[in-house]
Amino acid sequence: MRPPSLPPARWLCVLAGALACALGPAGSRAASPHQECEYLQMIEKQRQQCLEEAQLENETTGCSKMWDNLTCWPTTPWGQVVVLDCPLIFQLFSPIHGYNISRSCTEEGWSPLEPGPYHIACGLNDRASSMDEQQQTEFYDAVKTGYTIGYSLSLASLLVAMAILSLFRKLHCTRNYIHMHLFMSFILRATAVFIKDMALFNNGETDHCSEASVSCKAAVVFFQYCVMANFFWLLVEGLYLHTLLAVSFFSERKYFWGYILIGWGVPSVFIMIWTIVRIHFEDFGCWDTIINSSLWWIIKGPILISILVNFILFICIIRILVQKLRPPDIGKNDSSPYSRLAKSTLLLIPLFGVHYVMFAFFPDNFKAQVKIVFELVVGSFQGFVVAILYCFLNGEVQAELRRKWRRWHLQGVLGWSSKSQHPWGGSNGVSCSTQVSMLTRVSPSARRSSSFQAEVSLV
Repeated sequence: MRPPSLPPARWLCVLAGALACALGPAGSRAASPHQECEYLQMIEKQRQQCLEEAQLENETTGCSKMWDNLTCWPTTPWGQVVVLDCPLIFQLFSPIHGYNISRSCTEEGWSPLEPGPYHIACGLNDRASSMDEQQQTEFYDAVKTGYTIGYSLSLASLLVAMAILSLFRKLHCTRNYIHMHLFMSFILRATAVFIKDMALFNNGETDHCSEASVSCKAAVVFFQYCVMANFFWLLVEGLYLHTLLAVSFFSERKYFWGYILIGWGVPSVFIMIWTIVRIHFEDFGCWDTIINSSLWWIIKGPILISILVNFILFICIIRILVQKLRPPDIGKNDSSPYSRLAKSTLLLIPLFGVHYVMFAFFPDNFKAQVKIVFELVVGSFQGFVVAILYCFLNGEVQAELRRKWRRWHLQGVLGWSSKSQHPWGGSNGVSCSTQVSMLTRVSPSARRSSSFQAEVSLV
């Protein structure tokens, strides 16, 4: 008896993948937590039971019991039609229940599924999205390529910025130390994204209903910690700048250790709590999906609080800047103070992450694709923007780089000139090192100008 053409097993993978995409808060509201995992486990139990019963049955003149990857068809005499309900797993996708499937037992064996393949017979097409499977695959591939480019560019620029602030001694100060910790949080975030992608995609550990490896879970935990630490170091930048403008005298060293505790310590506490909760209540897959939205607030809540505090600090700093930049007598030509305020504002907006507030309180299922592009692709370039604004466009950094370049260039020119002279050649009485020190010495007025520039610099 020739067996019928069975539905490909890839449909289980498609269903599991679609279920994983529905695991956000919107999906968890439509179905109870872990319901999709229960359905898949139920299908596996039905498969084992069907195959065991088929082995125990005696030979029959009709059609023997058959498992077609989703449904167990009972032993049936020739000429009869078997009508069954669609598998329960399709109820997650079809808004209309009560679909039936049927097969006929013929002398040649089981007939093909009627009224068509499972996705048609069980009404899966009734809820088809605006983009088909191929378009969705292309969209997510484009998103992955976009944020890979963004994080790579951010990682390279941040490493260069870290090297500049570390190598030049004149740039060592509390303000730049905080910038370096912010850079490091962006570096760790980019690194964590690459590690997470390797753990999830290269190892194929994308099934959220099965037990994943410890390394995959550790990669996701490290990623969540880096994301939270990134937001808290943005908060530290706001706290330091507000303290610098609002408080006349304060101990920077004493405050600095408090900033380190906020930036690296507070996120570790919440991540440890989230990890313990997931181990005991939601130990499914690689922990990369949101099954129970209430547990997700252990991470999302502190991040939103840090954003709101930064937003309040942003308003307060704008108010302080307006007061400090306002001249005693405002005349008609007041474009200079307001232009400086605009420049400061443009620097503060990416620093504090105020733009994240736009999406913070939207529902998780609101414009999902727009939100994905904004958070993944646009957010991946944030480290690159921060490196440009707070290192490469920093006046002190540019002045130090120019000074080092002039010294290196002058030493090269003088070294070449001394080699070209005869050993008995005359000298003007001033050594090369003396010339270099004289040429690179800063005048008192220049020192005063540099000191004033350091005081008014905000980054």
